[in-house]
Formats: sequence, structure tokens, C-alpha cells
Amino acid sequence: MIHVTFLPDNRTVEAEAGDTLLEVAHNHHIPLEGACEGALACSTCHVIVAPEWIDRLDPADEREEDMLDKAFGLTATSRLGCQIVLDETLDGLVVTIPPYSVNISVDKKGARS
Repeated sequence: MIHVTFLPDNRTVEAEAGDTLLEVAHNHHIPLEGACEGALACSTCHVIVAPEWIDRLDPADEREEDMLDKAFGLTATSRLGCQIVLDETLDGLVVTIPPYSVNISVDKKGARS
């Protein structure tokens, strides 16, 4: 099992190798939106990876970087949860869920404040 801690709730959950961070959050009812359901078409699963973990992740590709450009509160260690695939080297991973997310398709309609 792989352990992942989600901040700010300081909640540690178990996951299996091959799961994405977004799947783990949804499986454990952690409020990480993922409006596009992992299709890399939004930035609502934006997380901030603890600095000591960022170098253990595969680098973001161009498509992920393009989506991250739309994320609220972007940092140097920002990633999309749908693009982080867990393996044994990530046991103990710590990520922070930002307080806000941007869902372009909903926000354009004015349905969210």
C-alpha cells in the first residue's frame, strides 16, 4: 500500500500502485474536484506537491502544463492530480489541495461564484 497525505485536512489514506492521485481522492471522499474526470481537460484537480516530493514525480508534459496555466494559485510544485500515477516510490507523498479551483466550462456559464 502507498500512503498519501492530503492537506489542509492532514488526512492520510492508502492507495494502490497505478492509481492516480485524483482516483485516490475520490475513493476516499476527499474534496478534489476533477470535473473532466481525468481527461486532462480542466485544472480542477490542481494540487500543490510538497517540495521534498516534486523531484520524485515524472515531469509534467506540455498538455498538463497548458492546463496548469489555468489553475488558481499556481506554484512551482503545482501538478494535476489526474496526472500523478502512484507507485511505491511515492509512499508518504504529501499534497495540498488549494482552497479554490477554476472550472472553465462552468465558470463561463456563470454558474459558480
